[in-house]
Amino acid sequence: MDLKPQIEKFSRRFAEIEAALSQPTAFDNPQRAQELSKEYARLKQLVADGQAFFKVAADLADNRALLQTEPADSELAQMAKEEITRLEADEKRLGQELYRGILPPDPADSRNTIVEIRAGAGGQESALFSADLYRMYTRYAEARGWKVEDLDSSPSDLGGFKEVVFEITGTDVYKRLKYESGVHRVQRVPATEAQGRIHTSTCTVAVLPEAEEVDVEIKPEDLDITVCRASGPGGQGVNTTDSAVQIIHKPSGLIVRCADQRSQQKNKARALTVLRSRLFERKVAEENAKYAAQRKAQVGTGERNERIRTYNFPQNRVTDHRIELTLYNLPFVMEGDLDPVIGPLMSNDLEEKLAALKL
Repeated sequence: MDLKPQIEKFSRRFAEIEAALSQPTAFDNPQRAQELSKEYARLKQLVADGQAFFKVAADLADNRALLQTEPADSELAQMAKEEITRLEADEKRLGQELYRGILPPDPADSRNTIVEIRAGAGGQESALFSADLYRMYTRYAEARGWKVEDLDSSPSDLGGFKEVVFEITGTDVYKRLKYESGVHRVQRVPATEAQGRIHTSTCTVAVLPEAEEVDVEIKPEDLDITVCRASGPGGQGVNTTDSAVQIIHKPSGLIVRCADQRSQQKNKARALTVLRSRLFERKVAEENAKYAAQRKAQVGTGERNERIRTYNFPQNRVTDHRIELTLYNLPFVMEGDLDPVIGPLMSNDLEEKLAALKL
């Protein structure tokens, strides 16, 4: 695919938005201004990547031409070979970014995200691994400059979590974390195992784009809201007041609880946010199910019963089963170094979408 016409088209659109945002009346409509600002930021990066891509392509052609004219064992030829290797890697990376920008953006990619981790098979060991996953995602968020806010948790006896729910806000949170939805399997020797036997446990991760009020309508009469005292850590202010909020959405049967804030009103607002996001996810899943036959191979389907990844501690191995990716850097991954896993997933997703569009 010739990228030049595409980049020229985006450059023209970028100039149009830049001119529109410079008008005195640009922010009279805040919602429209916000939409234009987001598109401006996306196109600014896309145009910059396009310019860098064409420069790399030109430098690559010059070095390949130089290699044809120089003796193979000359110093210039060796330098050209090294430069070609570097430029080819840059060309591939920038090309992927451009293709990713050419595809219609997923509106949810820029949304804040709610992550829910639940212990599955494996008892206490599963609860302990839930805590490990929570730590892994919070470390990853910190490294990317995102903000993490706890919404609710249910601690286990040994310091793990039966369930933990938290919100991550920042740039492109859902865009990168949406591939984490599914069943995560851990294989290791539990601290409580005296015989040194390897146990297999599972945890379920759900990654939900934060829904807006316009996405899902929630009628007050469909809600059963109760308040109670929070339990667990948090100090006297949390534990001795009726600050925890539980909401039952009667039409769907969904139950949401939020207890991590001192204020009952804040917990109610947070619980409604989680409920809205769960209902939005269900709505999107129902729509996607209509096209399931066309989407069988797509990465990041978000099916919670899909075993997506195995963390094998004895072998120092992380395996993502969707793209058959195996890495031997488990300690780094558990410390939040997730880009070596998420990057290939994003690339594979891009290839699938380009193939579907025949680009």
